[in-house]
Amino acid sequence: MKKIPSSEITPKNVYKNRRTFMKQAGVIAGAAVLGACGVNLDDASTVLPKDTVQLTPDPNRAATDEFGTALTSFQAVTNYNNFYEFSLRKEAVAKEAANFVTEPWTVEIDGLVNKPMTLSMDDIYKQFEEEERIYRLRCVETWAMVIPWLGFPLRKLIEMVEPKSEAKYIRFQTVYDEEQMPNLSNSYFMWPYVEGLRMDEAMNDLTLLSTGLYGERLLPQNGAPLRLVVPWKYGFKSIKSIAKIQFVEEMPVSFWMAQNSHEYGFYANVNPSVSHPRWSQATEQYVGQNGRVGTRLFNGYEEEVAHLYDGMDLTKWY
Repeated sequence: MKKIPSSEITPKNVYKNRRTFMKQAGVIAGAAVLGACGVNLDDASTVLPKDTVQLTPDPNRAATDEFGTALTSFQAVTNYNNFYEFSLRKEAVAKEAANFVTEPWTVEIDGLVNKPMTLSMDDIYKQFEEEERIYRLRCVETWAMVIPWLGFPLRKLIEMVEPKSEAKYIRFQTVYDEEQMPNLSNSYFMWPYVEGLRMDEAMNDLTLLSTGLYGERLLPQNGAPLRLVVPWKYGFKSIKSIAKIQFVEEMPVSFWMAQNSHEYGFYANVNPSVSHPRWSQATEQYVGQNGRVGTRLFNGYEEEVAHLYDGMDLTKWY
């Protein structure tokens, strides 16, 4: 068993300028406006335990992504999380979600399809061949990770349920469980968490339904037992703990669009030239690494996805 050391955490000064707003507006309001991918980053030194975690490494797993950026440590990936249903504080999510029950679990799939169905996770594990893919995860608040995900292309599930021609979008919904998710009592937010993709985005081979990471099943804080991973979009698009998938004709109103439509749009594609209304997206910092690097268009997946947006005004994604 090889020990994988805890990574260093993002330096405190990276987000100092944005914390000023949160201190003025209050934790809840500030989190909602600032929100989709990060709060309380001044307390990042408390996020990662100082001990190490032991894993059985995959001998065939690359140590970096295709650009040479090192994988983010398992410890960081599983302890530095946004999951507002449990907590607004990254360092508290893993603890608050520790006893989240994800077995049994079913995913309801309906709407404009010829074959609506409800699948258990056992059905999903049996029906779809899982594979490992190393993807970058880019947060709208400019921190990033490199994660070896386990899962299968969403298009395989789409093909199985046979969408009707009227289906133009897919709407995803996180489970709503007040007994297990303490922050659902926070009435500031418009629960449940909802996200959506255009059909061609969903059919793109990069779009993954993830069942695990680092060769292990997803932990609750990472979106167990099933989450979406859309690597060319900001992280809040990759909805966690999916309970319902609907095929619809009209563009869904996502969680962050409903919370703050002035700052969060439907597409949310990573674009260094389009700033968030209150901060630049031109650079990013990988958790566990020092210094900032330039942000890549579509998070570095331009070759695979740019054609999806031909003719669109890239300055209007917010």
